[in-house]
Amino acid sequence: MVIVAVVGGTGNVGKTLVDAFKENGKHEVIVLARKVPEGGSAAPAFAVDYNNVEQLTKTLDENNVHTVISTIVMIDPTAAQAEVNLVAAAAKSSPTKRFVASNWGNASPDDETLRLPFNIFREQSIEALRKTDLEWTQIHNGLFLDYYGMPHVKTYLTPLVFAVDIANKTAAIPGATGDETISFTYTKDLGKFVVAALSLPKWDQALHCYSDNATWNQLIQTAEEMTGSKFNITYDSVEKLQRGEITELPSHPDLYEYFPKPLLAGLLSKFGLWAVNGIMYVPKEGSLNEQFPEIATTTVKEVVGAWKGK
Repeated sequence: MVIVAVVGGTGNVGKTLVDAFKENGKHEVIVLARKVPEGGSAAPAFAVDYNNVEQLTKTLDENNVHTVISTIVMIDPTAAQAEVNLVAAAAKSSPTKRFVASNWGNASPDDETLRLPFNIFREQSIEALRKTDLEWTQIHNGLFLDYYGMPHVKTYLTPLVFAVDIANKTAAIPGATGDETISFTYTKDLGKFVVAALSLPKWDQALHCYSDNATWNQLIQTAEEMTGSKFNITYDSVEKLQRGEITELPSHPDLYEYFPKPLLAGLLSKFGLWAVNGIMYVPKEGSLNEQFPEIATTTVKEVVGAWKGK
């Protein structure tokens, strides 16, 4: 048993991981956040100043934290600096030995034309970790499956409609065929794999896992079966995606509160290129799935099945 600190444990992925540790019960879990939620949290929570390395180190020391898991949303310089400061604090803390950097989703592409602007922020933490004696990793999990069951599945994630808009029986498939294989991960499964990863005697500098694999065509076929409706399907060419353009789906205007339209188009056009180029596929070889075959995962059909009759 070790003590684990989930940084950003009041956020979307963070709360999912805290729940997983609480349900598993093998490790003690605490939450580090900018402020303690008024309604409390599932685990003991501590307010920290991410700009104060000394205070962060003291918090880790006083709580005997062995493993730090960051779920900070790495999209701007402020978030990047916060995680770099956490790395510095973990390196200074006597009991802290392991660190999981916040790089959930997909690995940053090597091809510059496929990279997102905020990929660089994630890489600052990796550079900092390489200079420490900490054992560290990042976990890649493909595309979150939760998005294709919302609002009918349990999840803490903020809605994101990419390629398939089940609520409106519409799809805009990246590329020309819809036959590319995508790896999907339900956040509850991700939590189980993260907990299991703590039992590994040695971490690689990147770990990966998934719940299920499917093509866009298979996902749409399942959605059509569950809803009893034929979907209106269009295709966004690679050239269109390379221009940063996508077909606006009916649910997209509802997302502009969280993702302004130009930002959403830029993000989803890159995601589309990732799908076409196989970057959203997670291989079984060496995966946490292969190392922990006892973990039963959620299928695409089970999550999309939440739309049955709707």
